[in-house]
Amino acid sequence: MTDQALRELKDRVAGALAADLVAHDLRNGELSIVVRRDAIAKVLTYLRDDPGSLFWQLLDICGVDWPQREQRFDVVYHLLSPRHNLRIRVKVSTDEETPVPSVTGVYPAANWYERETWDMYGIYFAGHPDLRRILSDYGFDGHPLRKDFPLTGHVEVRYDAAERRVIYEPVKLPQDFRTFDYLSPWEGMTQVMLPGDEKAGKTPSQPPRSAS
Repeated sequence: MTDQALRELKDRVAGALAADLVAHDLRNGELSIVVRRDAIAKVLTYLRDDPGSLFWQLLDICGVDWPQREQRFDVVYHLLSPRHNLRIRVKVSTDEETPVPSVTGVYPAANWYERETWDMYGIYFAGHPDLRRILSDYGFDGHPLRKDFPLTGHVEVRYDAAERRVIYEPVKLPQDFRTFDYLSPWEGMTQVMLPGDEKAGKTPSQPPRSAS
């Protein structure tokens, strides 16, 4: 894949999708475009069917969480054109309430990818034929790849041999979180004899001081 081929693809896409294109970026040998959320199915259909694109393969759909933004989520689509040996990244943005149109009608492989994105981030895909959790349990509380999801989770799971079933219990921490003072281990040492000092007749070595 050459930068020239990607530049030609960028110009082609920008010309054909000007009304739906929000931004585009070509750097480090990768082409990314940002499009209007409501136009995602139209854009992907064009990229799949246009003779100069032919992105027949949907490699992945994933989410990105930017909690500080009003539109806190990006939904990212990675496409491959086996015919032209090209890749492209397509992005749309949304918030916690606004659904993104499902693209299962464009790429059937989007079915499980959209379910995973819903499961991990809580991004809703309008028109999905079976939008339910795929990696976590159906009764799971929250969406674990959101930046505000607690590191400990909400429940812990164990198998109870007596009841012969899986038990869900609230998270219990056996001890408080440890605190660290980030002191260099060398700074906490006193003068000591290092191995071999006795042969050279050296006095106990002074540990090195860390740079402040």
